[in-house]
Amino acid sequence: MADPLLARVRWAATSWRLAAAMWMRAALSYRTSFVLTSLGSLAITGLDFVVLVLMLRHTGRLGGWTLPEIGLLYGTSGFSLGVADLLIGSVDGLGERIRSGALDVLLIRPAPALSMVCAERFTLRRLARPLQALLVLGWSISALSLQWSWGRVLVLLALLVSGTVIFASIFVAGAAVQFWWDESREFQNAFTYGGASLLSHPPGIYARKLIAGVTFGIPLAFVNWLPLLYLLGRPDPLGLPPVFGLTSPLAAALSALGAALAWRAGLRAYRGTGS
Repeated sequence: MADPLLARVRWAATSWRLAAAMWMRAALSYRTSFVLTSLGSLAITGLDFVVLVLMLRHTGRLGGWTLPEIGLLYGTSGFSLGVADLLIGSVDGLGERIRSGALDVLLIRPAPALSMVCAERFTLRRLARPLQALLVLGWSISALSLQWSWGRVLVLLALLVSGTVIFASIFVAGAAVQFWWDESREFQNAFTYGGASLLSHPPGIYARKLIAGVTFGIPLAFVNWLPLLYLLGRPDPLGLPPVFGLTSPLAAALSALGAALAWRAGLRAYRGTGS
């Protein structure tokens, strides 16, 4: 059982890598355009944190959080979303492929359809978001007087990996909805890009119902809120025990499983365009 599953995962990863490499060669054939677009993306993504800096210059704190602490929120959420968007962000355009009939072409290829959809139009210019987020994260860590033990480092690393998996799962699950509702792309973006914006701010400034929804509904709180509350020693607005800050890997695994089931159900329900 394990060997066939492992072989399928390897083939999916290989298919994605080969397709992504093809799109990268196409993008790099116009090097000047690639460099200018990448620099523009880096500048635009940096404006989000500039807004936070300007706001904190006048207020000093937001929800009781200092600028370096908010930088942790911004850096971790931005990195997780950025890597997920880089690797599989193209999947959110599934509805357009369904309407045009392009998905039918992918389904007859000897490669997993999900890998092909995720790798389509892959470009390294999307590295701007995670790179900029890492810069902010590095500054925040240096500005905070935290005692970094190996345990804390592992929690931070697990946070970044788990957050990426959670955002990737939301991308895939949202794309699967497009098998039935092909106009749901913007609805999906509310939970990916909108979710990253939400997580860039302290949880205490939001209503308890919203915090509960992104904790026990769509597990965005496990991307960075709960782990960082644990690292910073801050109380949870919902009164959850600190151990919840260590459960991001479990939330990520369950999210990935749910996304895989949603994709499989959508693919089985798909009947083609008839053209």
